[in-house]
Amino acid sequence: MSSQELAAFLRRRREDLRPEDVPAEATLPPGRRARRTPGLRREEVAALAQVSVSYYERLERARAPRPSPQVLVALATALQLTEAERDHLARLAGQVLPADNDAAPEHVPQDARQLLLRLDGIPAYIVNDRQDIVAWNAAAAALITDFSRLTPEERNTTRMSTRFRDTLCTGAPGSESDFSQQAAAQLRAASARRPADATLAELINEFATHDPDFASSWRNHAVRPMANVRKNMHHPTLGGLEIDRHTLSLPGSSFFLVMYTAEAGSPSAAALKSL
Repeated sequence: MSSQELAAFLRRRREDLRPEDVPAEATLPPGRRARRTPGLRREEVAALAQVSVSYYERLERARAPRPSPQVLVALATALQLTEAERDHLARLAGQVLPADNDAAPEHVPQDARQLLLRLDGIPAYIVNDRQDIVAWNAAAAALITDFSRLTPEERNTTRMSTRFRDTLCTGAPGSESDFSQQAAAQLRAASARRPADATLAELINEFATHDPDFASSWRNHAVRPMANVRKNMHHPTLGGLEIDRHTLSLPGSSFFLVMYTAEAGSPSAAALKSL
């Protein structure tokens, strides 16, 4: 990852924080001018992280040496980063080794495949860190599409949401941007792990070109995962469905389990059972 990426991430996270977000026990340096834009000032983050203002300014301008692990911890605390964001910051700073090649991710664990089969009546599939659907159960095929009829390149959740937006799968009002933010967060984390993955880079460029919400989330360095996204789905025979899309990380791997459920007792839940 380049120093420009690290600089952009620090700047975005600093702009997300407001003075009132800072813990009461922390002391911010007195302001010398009125705030023209939201977010903390550089000197305020420097004070919270106990680093020099000039060093932090050089970090945000991509002109400083990569920070040490101790400085990264201080910056992460000052910027109130989540665990996912702390991991992303470390990768951007070169403190975590990326994948040693750009080959496809490892094979899906057998116990994960067995779990898919046991989720009787619950549409579910497994994606890799590129968001390629690599395994699925019969309920998922019945709800979404017959994945076996798609090419491996077409079996990508973000690509499918773009191509089938007006037919098979559409976002609930107000949630389409949530779905795009989720995709951007997952792919940005993947790109930090796999900087030499040309296929991943092509996907990111494709999605950013066709999806303004994805492009906006990507520019904002969104890496906070969203475990739940509510969607409206249109099924050829069942009609409109209001579905919750759950995403769970599979421990010890780069795979995620995605499940679709509906609120108990709702017409959508009854429709899912009919699958």
